[in-house]
Order: sequence, then C-alpha cells, then structure tokens
Amino acid sequence: MTPQDRARKSAAAMWADDKASPWLGMELVEVGEGHATLALTVAPHHANGHAICHGGVTFSLADSAFAFACNSRNVATVAQTNTITYIAPARVGDRLAATAREVHLAGRNGIYDVTVTNQNGTVIAEFRGQSRAIRGQLFEE
Repeated sequence: MTPQDRARKSAAAMWADDKASPWLGMELVEVGEGHATLALTVAPHHANGHAICHGGVTFSLADSAFAFACNSRNVATVAQTNTITYIAPARVGDRLAATAREVHLAGRNGIYDVTVTNQNGTVIAEFRGQSRAIRGQLFEE
C-alpha cells in the first residue's frame, strides 16, 4: 500500500466514525501522509455575539485538520497539547480552509502546524498541535 493510499484509507475510517466534524459543517478536502485540509463555510449558527465566527468553531476546524494529518499513517494518534492564535475575524459566508502539515515526527510524538485561511487567502488563525501515538490502528493492515 502506498503512503497516499494509507492516508486516504485512514481518513475514510476516521471520517466514518467522526460525528463532530460533519455536524459542524466540515468537509474533508484533501489528505496525504502527514498533511490534511478540511474546509467549512461559516454559517449564521457559527457566529458569536460580535457577528464573527466563534473562536471555538475556528479551533475545531484546525483541530480536525490536525487529527486527519497526524492519523494519516494508520497509527491511532491523539492530541497531547495545542494552541491557537487568532489573527483576523472570519465572517458569515466565508469559506475557511484549515491546512495541516507535519513539522516533526519522532517515535510516538509529532508536531503539526495548521493555517486557517478564508476564500481570499487571508490568514484567520495559526494553530500548533502536538500529537501522541497510542495503541491501535484505524483499519486492519
């Protein structure tokens, strides 16, 4: 199995059991070994009291992209810690894309950066996640 095939199969297995990401309106756009992109169109129910996208929605989008990137090798992997910096507001109607990329992987630990942008390429947020591999796989190999 090629790394790309493994990443796609891992993503399909995760997506089948992921109830939160689709419920929030996310779509899996692309996945490969150590990287993933998820997208979301900001709907009125994603807006906070300032009429901008709630930070938790932006965080969730970045976190889901991180999850698909760090699980792309069919090794069950969870978040150990993560942080986000909000740079610009997203508004209702904006199409957000969260692109996760592996920065470092050694043993059971990984570091991933996720950039969230809108349809114009404006950076909305920067997220860094640290992962930890646990026991198990997403599918039988």
